[in-house]
Formats: sequence, C-alpha cells, structure tokens
Amino acid sequence: MKSHNEQTRTGGELPPPAHNLHSGKREGFRAGEFLLFSLVTLAVMVLCVCVGSVSLPLKETLTVIWNAIWGLPMPSGISVPIILSVRLPRVLCVALTGAALSLCGGAMQGLLKNPLADGSTLGVASGASLGAVIAIAFGITLPQLPFAGTMVLAMVFAFLSLLIILSLAYKIDFSMSTNTIILIGVIYSMFISSIIALIISFASDRVKQITFWTMGSLLGTSLQNALVLLCALVVFGGVILRYSRELNAFAVSENNARNIGVSVRRVKLLLLIAVSALIGVCVSIGGTIGFVGLVTPHMVRMIVGPDHKRLLPASLFGGASFLMLADLVARTLLNPIELPIGVVTSFVGAFLFIVIFYRSKRVRI
Repeated sequence: MKSHNEQTRTGGELPPPAHNLHSGKREGFRAGEFLLFSLVTLAVMVLCVCVGSVSLPLKETLTVIWNAIWGLPMPSGISVPIILSVRLPRVLCVALTGAALSLCGGAMQGLLKNPLADGSTLGVASGASLGAVIAIAFGITLPQLPFAGTMVLAMVFAFLSLLIILSLAYKIDFSMSTNTIILIGVIYSMFISSIIALIISFASDRVKQITFWTMGSLLGTSLQNALVLLCALVVFGGVILRYSRELNAFAVSENNARNIGVSVRRVKLLLLIAVSALIGVCVSIGGTIGFVGLVTPHMVRMIVGPDHKRLLPASLFGGASFLMLADLVARTLLNPIELPIGVVTSFVGAFLFIVIFYRSKRVRI
C-alpha cells in the first residue's frame, strides 16, 4: 500500500485528507507554478500567432501586439491586419475555450469521482449542439443582436438541457446522486444525437456546414467572441474555483463532504450550473471539441497533484496551451486545407489518454 505522498507524486487520484480541507493553512496555486504556467502559455500563444499559412517574424509580431495594447502607431505592412484581425482574435478564443473546457473537466472529475468525466458528461454539450444545429439548418439569425443566432440558440438549449436533466434526476432520485445524474446525462446525449441526425437528414444543403461545426472549429472568431468567453470564464469559472476545497471533499465521497460541513446539494447544483454555462458558451462559439476536458486535467494532475486548489488553476493554463497547439496543427498540417480542431484533439487526446491510463495502471501495480 502506497502512502498519500507517494500516490500524489505519481499522479494518483487520492485527494488531500478531509481534515485539512478547512484548516487555516493555505496551500493553493504557488507563485512559482503560476509564473511557470503563465510563461509557457504566453510562449505558446505568441508561437500560434506567428506561425500559419504565412509565417511572421517574432519581433514584428510582438511589436504589433504591443502597439495595439498601448495605442501606439502601427508599422506598415501586411502583418498588421493578419495579426490583429485574424490570428490574435482566433488564438485568444482558442486559449479561452481550452481553459474553460479543461477547468470544467477537472471540476467534473472531482465532483462525480469519475476519471472519465468531463464537461460534456451531463449532456449539456449535446443540448448546446442541438441549438446550434437548428440555427444552422433553418438559417435562424438574430440581426438585432451583436452575435449570430447560432450562439444564442446554443446557449439557450444548453440551459434548457440542464433544467431537463436536473429535473429528471430530482424526480427519479430526490438525493440527486452522482450515478443518477451521469446515467440521465448519457441517455439524454444519445436522445439528442438522434434528433441531430434527423435534422441533418432534412437539411441536405447545409450538411457540410453542420458537419464541420459539430467537429469543432474556431475559424472566423472575433474579439467579440473572445470577450464573451472571457466574461463567462471569469463569472462561472470563478464559481468553480471558489469551491475547490469542497471538490477535494467530493473527491473522497459525498458523505465525507457532508460530514465536514459542506452543503452537498447546494454546492453540487452550483457547480453543475457553472459547468453547464461554460460548456454552453464554448460550444456555441467553437462547436463540439472533445477530449480537452478529459485529458488535460489528467496531464496537469501528474505535475501539480490531485489537490483541486492547485489542479484547477493549472488546468486553466494547461487547457489553453493544449488547445492552442491543437489549433496550430489543424491550421498548418495540411496547409492550405484546414482541419476541424475537434479532429486533432480527438486523435491526440485518444492517444494521450491511453498512455495516461496505461501509466496509472502500472503505478498501481
């Protein structure tokens, strides 16, 4: 039998002891870790802005970004519109989406005590996809709003899906146990997938557009989209980070959380709502992007350990870097053809998850 410290160093799932969750000692994300993760994320971001179908010099890229931030005169050349109008908005959206998906995945794995959980486990991502597919298939637009009808409908359907799932879970199981929520989420996702397939069969002229969107893509995203993602991440991500201690207790068991004074039902509802809202916003802008919320928290857990006070902030940076690199591969691998980012994350994520699973099994043996 391994000790607690040994399992933490090897990337195990054991959370901190319950009696430390509400102690006066604070052991959150350390300054050195924050600096390291920040520098890596910024380096990846600059790399993704520089590299593409047209490669740009590092010095010129940094000059354009710096001048844009401080309102200084811009240098002449074709690089300015490429950086400010195309690449920088897209890279920002990719980074924020990756951070949100990874944060949701880490929270859901702790909340549901399931290493295979991620932000889409509830079925909310499927609901958001249904709303977007309806908007695309029937050409629904909202010209009076600054954002397309696809985004609005995806967010509306995400929240409706959450209400349906939680209502069904409450009717079936008053205590709203984890297993009940997971089961209903899986069934709901299968039901929504059949509806999406039915809509696609009647929208032959828009099948290509729908298919490309369902595979995930952040092509053509704008600074307005990045602002929406940032606001959602600050508000709902802040709620998730606020309950990192409670997630440590949930990772042991719900009874353990209840015994140390956690309002299990209230905290669970708040976390589910926050995760669902973040997933809805991400899906509405970037489509269905798989494996980010599943794999990234596992990789980060090997570095910082299972304590959610460190794991969740690190997952923000890890998810942003992972998705930016995946988007870079999607843009450049078959240039000038662009792959859907969801295809790249599925390939890479499936391979990484097999490696992580294999290593965890060897550690336990």
